[in-house]
Amino acid sequence: MTLRIALALLLTAPLLAGCFERGQPVMVDTSADDDAFCRANNVAPGSNEYVNCRKNRDVQRGNANARSDRAQRNLAEHMLNNPVRP
Repeated sequence: MTLRIALALLLTAPLLAGCFERGQPVMVDTSADDDAFCRANNVAPGSNEYVNCRKNRDVQRGNANARSDRAQRNLAEHMLNNPVRP
Protein backbone atom coordinates (compact mmCIF):
# COMPACT_ATOMS: atom_id res chain seq x y z
CA MET A 1 0.00 0.00 0.00
CA THR A 2 2.79 2.46 0.86
CA LEU A 3 4.45 1.63 -2.45
CA ARG A 4 1.33 2.77 -4.30
CA ILE A 5 1.20 6.04 -2.36
CA ALA A 6 4.89 6.68 -2.96
CA LEU A 7 4.47 5.96 -6.67
CA ALA A 8 1.45 8.25 -6.91
CA LEU A 9 3.37 11.07 -5.21
CA LEU A 10 6.35 10.48 -7.45
CA LEU A 11 4.18 10.76 -10.56
CA THR A 12 2.18 13.82 -9.49
CA ALA A 13 5.07 15.90 -8.08
CA PRO A 14 6.43 17.00 -11.50
CA LEU A 15 2.93 17.96 -12.62
CA LEU A 16 2.43 20.22 -9.61
CA ALA A 17 5.89 21.78 -9.79
CA GLY A 18 4.77 24.17 -12.55
CA CYS A 19 1.98 25.51 -10.34
CA PHE A 20 4.42 26.57 -7.65
CA GLU A 21 6.74 28.30 -10.10
CA ARG A 22 4.23 30.93 -11.28
CA GLY A 23 4.68 34.21 -9.48
CA GLN A 24 8.17 33.50 -8.23
CA PRO A 25 10.66 36.23 -9.02
CA VAL A 26 13.08 35.24 -11.70
CA MET A 27 16.52 36.58 -11.03
CA VAL A 28 17.96 36.82 -14.50
CA ASP A 29 20.82 39.15 -15.27
CA THR A 30 19.80 40.89 -18.49
CA SER A 31 22.45 43.59 -18.34
CA ALA A 32 24.64 41.82 -20.90
CA ASP A 33 21.73 41.57 -23.35
CA ASP A 34 20.84 45.21 -22.86
CA ASP A 35 24.46 46.24 -23.27
CA ALA A 36 24.81 44.21 -26.47
CA PHE A 37 21.57 45.67 -27.84
CA CYS A 38 22.62 49.26 -27.16
CA ARG A 39 26.13 48.72 -28.55
CA ALA A 40 24.68 47.10 -31.68
CA ASN A 41 22.78 50.33 -32.29
CA ASN A 42 26.09 52.24 -32.29
CA VAL A 43 25.54 53.87 -28.92
CA ALA A 44 28.75 54.61 -27.01
CA PRO A 45 28.80 53.38 -23.38
CA GLY A 46 28.71 56.24 -20.90
CA SER A 47 26.88 58.64 -23.19
CA ASN A 48 23.42 60.04 -22.55
CA GLU A 49 22.07 58.01 -25.47
CA TYR A 50 23.44 54.83 -23.86
CA VAL A 51 21.75 55.62 -20.55
CA ASN A 52 18.48 56.35 -22.36
CA CYS A 53 18.79 53.12 -24.33
CA ARG A 54 19.25 51.09 -21.14
CA LYS A 55 16.32 52.87 -19.45
CA ASN A 56 14.10 52.20 -22.47
CA ARG A 57 15.01 48.51 -22.34
CA ASP A 58 14.07 48.41 -18.65
CA VAL A 59 10.75 50.10 -19.36
CA GLN A 60 10.01 47.71 -22.24
CA ARG A 61 10.79 44.70 -20.04
CA GLY A 62 8.56 46.05 -17.26
CA ASN A 63 5.72 46.64 -19.71
CA ALA A 64 6.06 43.11 -21.09
CA ASN A 65 5.96 41.66 -17.56
CA ALA A 66 2.90 43.77 -16.72
CA ARG A 67 1.12 42.57 -19.89
CA SER A 68 1.93 38.96 -19.06
CA ASP A 69 0.66 39.32 -15.50
CA ARG A 70 -2.50 41.09 -16.68
CA ALA A 71 -3.18 38.35 -19.23
CA GLN A 72 -2.74 35.70 -16.53
CA ARG A 73 -5.14 37.53 -14.20
CA ASN A 74 -7.68 37.97 -17.00
CA LEU A 75 -7.52 34.28 -17.83
CA ALA A 76 -7.98 33.28 -14.20
CA GLU A 77 -10.88 35.69 -13.81
CA HIS A 78 -12.51 34.40 -17.00
CA MET A 79 -12.14 30.81 -15.80
CA LEU A 80 -13.72 31.67 -12.45
CA ASN A 81 -16.62 33.61 -13.95
CA ASN A 82 -17.36 31.26 -16.85
CA PRO A 83 -17.23 27.66 -15.65
CA VAL A 84 -17.65 25.01 -18.30
CA ARG A 85 -20.60 22.76 -17.57
CA PRO A 86 -20.86 19.56 -19.57
